[in-house]
Amino acid sequence: MSIETRPAGRTAARLSTLGIGAGTLGGNFSPPITSAEGSGIIADALDAGITYVDTAPFYGYGKSERAVGDALRARSGWTLSTKVGRLLKPRTTPKDANDGWYEPLPFQPVYDYSYDGVMRSFEDSLQRLGLDHIDLLYMHDIGAVTHGEAAHAELFKTAMEGGYKALDRLRSSGAVKSIGLGVNEWQVVAAAMQHGQWDNVLLAGRYTLLEQEPLHTLFPLCEKAGTTIVVGGPFNSGILVGRDTWNYARAPQAVLDRVQAIARVCDAHNVALPAAALRFPLGSAVVSSVIPGPRSRAELAQILAWWRAEIPAALWSDLKTERLIDEASPVPA
Repeated sequence: MSIETRPAGRTAARLSTLGIGAGTLGGNFSPPITSAEGSGIIADALDAGITYVDTAPFYGYGKSERAVGDALRARSGWTLSTKVGRLLKPRTTPKDANDGWYEPLPFQPVYDYSYDGVMRSFEDSLQRLGLDHIDLLYMHDIGAVTHGEAAHAELFKTAMEGGYKALDRLRSSGAVKSIGLGVNEWQVVAAAMQHGQWDNVLLAGRYTLLEQEPLHTLFPLCEKAGTTIVVGGPFNSGILVGRDTWNYARAPQAVLDRVQAIARVCDAHNVALPAAALRFPLGSAVVSSVIPGPRSRAELAQILAWWRAEIPAALWSDLKTERLIDEASPVPA
């Protein structure tokens, strides 16, 4: 199967419009994915025409990067992104039972958005991956919601004055093709755009079939700057594939009710809700890729089936008529 590619900003990097988010390979659910299953997910994705894979040091404290590197090393034609902003140090304290990772590697993450920290993180990632290059590099998890208002102010200053300079140097030297941010908050992307030229941004959960606020806030800024967006979490943490989680927690009733209303419209057109959720963000030319995170080879096969589904134009118009998506939303052809 051939999958369309789109450019990452104005760079030479091209991303398959359907990509793979490899947070699941870090063990963010139980039981964790085995090495064989993780390698199988990546191999099946490449065989299906998916060429873009995203990972990060934070995912399983290096576990995802190791798994992704092992799976990609003998293959060609892929595009890889990873992230900076956390360094992994040998664990000196017991693992926090609430940290969300099952059977992670024996490290603990330390935030570091400085120039030296970003350079160190890039080199460490190459070592963990066992690869000779990384295509896209994102500054990870910066934002007021993530860190709290007080801590964010100082971290943001460090990131823009130090971390951005490191990313820009890596880009200008050709060590990476594209730089950006990997965040859950569109507001911090808008703020960062005042401090530098970002090629491509990974925004998780904020522009989906369920949420479109960035359409009127962030997207105009991206269009002007030539910045593109990778949509992470196109299923909003699971709520759009039949689970009850939204924003990494149990969904409130108002969100459940809205999802049920969207599902009724999809059912009326004989379209699976997840199929519509995968395709919707790509109606915007600002969006370069959507990257769900399959938890097994079987889940990847299901994602590919949803991806191939025919979606009639009337579905989108009915969702707009019922005010279930923003009436200004660009929709897939």
